[in-house]
Amino acid sequence: MPLPTAGSSPEDVVAELEAMRSGDVRWREGRAFTLTYHPGDEAHHLAEQVFGAWMTENALNTDAFPSLRRIQAEVVEIAAVWLGGGPESAGFMTSGGTESILLAVKAARERGRAERGITAPNMVLPTSAHAAFEKGAHYFGVESRRVAVDDRWRAYVEAMAAAVDDDTVLVVGSAPQYPQGVIDPITDLAAIAAARDINFHVDACMGGVALHYLERLGEQIPPWNLSVDGVTSISVDLHKFGYTGKGASVILHRDRRLRSHQTFVTDNWLGGLYGSSGILGTKSGSAMAAAWAVMHHLGDDGYLRLTASARRACLALADGIEAMPELVVRARPDTMLVAFGAADPDALDVFAVADALWRRGWYVDRQSPPDSLHCTVNAVHDGLIPEFLDDLRGCVAEAASTAAAGEGGAYGTVE
Repeated sequence: MPLPTAGSSPEDVVAELEAMRSGDVRWREGRAFTLTYHPGDEAHHLAEQVFGAWMTENALNTDAFPSLRRIQAEVVEIAAVWLGGGPESAGFMTSGGTESILLAVKAARERGRAERGITAPNMVLPTSAHAAFEKGAHYFGVESRRVAVDDRWRAYVEAMAAAVDDDTVLVVGSAPQYPQGVIDPITDLAAIAAARDINFHVDACMGGVALHYLERLGEQIPPWNLSVDGVTSISVDLHKFGYTGKGASVILHRDRRLRSHQTFVTDNWLGGLYGSSGILGTKSGSAMAAAWAVMHHLGDDGYLRLTASARRACLALADGIEAMPELVVRARPDTMLVAFGAADPDALDVFAVADALWRRGWYVDRQSPPDSLHCTVNAVHDGLIPEFLDDLRGCVAEAASTAAAGEGGAYGTVE
């Protein structure tokens, strides 16, 4: 549609936008088990306030905005504590997990070129690793060598080792991987990379905050972060279990030398020296400042409380699903991710169950193979699990009795 000739009042614009999203999932009420994370109204309103106030500040050049230089440095320092970084670790904020992962691939490719003269690079990763690694492979000309996971959905170490060769620039593990919510054997995978002195990236976009606080809460967590020898970089999304506004992630490298392969610098134009820490040039201060604000508002105690709430809800959900004979949980959750499917796929289409849940106002992810429903559980769901399980039982009975078939859906869309 064309732009209207006459502008509208702010009140009319806001009203029209509110009408547009009237059919969206009610995530503030905990009806979404994906895409959104809600720490409570107070922290959310703080993020809104700061996001709006900083929307024009530009981190493309922090000489003009030294506040953003400080904000980024302090956010990265906090993330380094969560991620097992040491005094030499160095990183940047990014726009999200995909950008962090793309930069991990780019850094590995550049290091392989610079140190070993590799012109046909490849990376070795389990089939469970995030789709953004495929994006990185496509963008940066790196061959993706996917290796099947073991029968517990974790990276198959021996097969991963066998896939590595002299042109491998990157090995990947996840903490946890998204599809089934389990942690890969990070120590063993890191050893594969360390033996060849190549990059090993841990995708902790989902788990980087949660795992730190689960350990603090007394849970037994296998080694997963930069404290593991051989891990060269790790990513964490602040806008997931850090509960900040969208557009905030961190990629952290073991040291500045490794980080240098992530950045881009050129003077091959008429505008002077151009340096960029990531994919974006202009980088709004909104997400950066809002992340800093929420992190300082919640504090250590707040994250312990939110993590405990989310974990309690996650385990209640997994237990409730396991008690339903028609369903099977793919794996006991290592963090706050629950994937489940039909015990007998011939008798029950789980995508039809997802359709029925949506009609009742619940939104869950659909994934395959195998056909599964996926729930990312966060603090907003604490106390809502009994209601969800009641509706889930009803939806399972409905789908089974009607022999309905649903559509698979998508993790991300292009429209």
